[in-house]
Amino acid sequence: MSVSLPFFRYHPDPLATGSVRASAETCVCCDRSTGWIYTATFYTAQETNGNFCPWCIADGAAAERFAGEFTDAYGLDGVSEETLHEVTRRTPGFHAWQDPHWLVHCQDAAAFIGEVGYTELAAHSEALDQLRLDLRMDGWHDASQLEHFLTHLGQGASAMLFRCTVCDTHIAYADAS
Repeated sequence: MSVSLPFFRYHPDPLATGSVRASAETCVCCDRSTGWIYTATFYTAQETNGNFCPWCIADGAAAERFAGEFTDAYGLDGVSEETLHEVTRRTPGFHAWQDPHWLVHCQDAAAFIGEVGYTELAAHSEALDQLRLDLRMDGWHDASQLEHFLTHLGQGASAMLFRCTVCDTHIAYADAS
């Protein structure tokens, strides 16, 4: 009998992103071995001495018991307090070179799809165009250098791809070491 993972609106496939993996490890919150364990970030001043099962993330027990968050609130401007709480305290975070942050579209947190290279990003032209514009605003004024950077995503730098939960538009930000 296989057990379905809890559904995370803002991180719909934490197995594909590597934030949750199969494991016999015991959850430090509920002290059960559920067959799955969380592998990404958790920010707290407390010592946790282990990882969490997806169920303790989904119901908020892990964040409450250890007074922590899975994602920083940076970037979540304009979302409701309920959405902010769901993303930071009841949604698995993800691995990134820099501090990971969540994107917002249509005044709601977007759903994290995963870390992608140029080919996957180019399949979502709206995300590629938006990233190109964001990088220009961040000081990338040499068009050929910008295009070289973008076409080499997946080789030392990547894009974090999200999908709007309201209009399904894809958006992204660049992440590099």
